[in-house]
Amino acid sequence: MVNAEPGLIFAHRNIANQVVATDLNCLGVVQYAVQVLKVKHIIVCGHYNCGGVKAALSRQRSDFTLLNKWLLHVKDVYRLHRNELDAINCIDAKTNRLVELNVIEQVNNLAFSSIVQNAWRSEQRPMIHGWVYALDDGLLKQLITLGPESTMDPIYRWDDEPAEQAY
Repeated sequence: MVNAEPGLIFAHRNIANQVVATDLNCLGVVQYAVQVLKVKHIIVCGHYNCGGVKAALSRQRSDFTLLNKWLLHVKDVYRLHRNELDAINCIDAKTNRLVELNVIEQVNNLAFSSIVQNAWRSEQRPMIHGWVYALDDGLLKQLITLGPESTMDPIYRWDDEPAEQAY
């Protein structure tokens, strides 16, 4: 798919490809990839018909207490895009659109990290790509690409300078 030799892809996987600011495993992988391996590209790749996203669309099961906590992040994406998603009547189409929106949000979450912003500021890398893989035909759909010149809401920008005390 990406024409890479064995061993050239450094991967991290989790349910519904979440990039959560409190997930030290994910952030440790990103920090190692960016600061030590000096990767030029990061790919967040979801897949259509994702079981994690389907589960997030359903009511929470009482016996999945830990999984429910993890899927709250996907539910947050749903909440942000509720009007668009509620207008979709077909559950498969709704699930697949939420997969896409979730990938886009996770790419943004990576861009919001100080790890990525420091690399952007000092080395003009990495590019962050959001893709979705279609299990039925093997095709990849590119949804978003962010890089050092990408704009973001200033509330998410990390500065080198100490913040002024607002309290």
